[in-house]
Amino acid sequence: MELKQIEAQIEAILFTMGEAVELDRIAIALDHDIDTIRRIIINMMDQYEVEERGIHMIELDGAYQLCTKPSMYESIIKITHVPKKHVLTDVLLETLSIIAYKQPITKLKIEAIRGVKSDHAVNKLVEYNLVCEMGRLDAPGRPILFGTTEEFLRCFGLQSLDALPVVNPEKIEDFKLEAEEEMQLKLDI
Repeated sequence: MELKQIEAQIEAILFTMGEAVELDRIAIALDHDIDTIRRIIINMMDQYEVEERGIHMIELDGAYQLCTKPSMYESIIKITHVPKKHVLTDVLLETLSIIAYKQPITKLKIEAIRGVKSDHAVNKLVEYNLVCEMGRLDAPGRPILFGTTEEFLRCFGLQSLDALPVVNPEKIEDFKLEAEEEMQLKLDI
């Protein structure tokens, strides 16, 4: 099979699926080895970025997807109904970061870290498809375990969870001291 035909087939698969497709699934569908398909896809990604096109190809945790380039959003919004924009409040961002760094995690553990009930925040994050149920903990009551979704990676421009920023250990100590001081102030009142 000729290179242009393989590229066309990859493009057709990604367009038709409308979501990220794992590299091994693409290789199987095209009856080629994974390394060859990976090289072709990386080459295609470069072509999409260089050329003046409205779409590009992204990698999400070993899977690939065709997406609209962010620079095209204004034109799309003009022709479609304005999409509902989800607002991530400080509470939602705090809850999301706890889930992202501690996943899989139960709601009870999230609440222990935050110090307040987190039902609403977790439910909103599930509604926004940034968080999903990942199973149940093998413990009394079998609490639900939560983790981030592929949409989380897409929204925050991450290829995988390994790309999450590493928190400086010194900063963690500063945060702990700040929290302890706040608690002391509340106790003094």
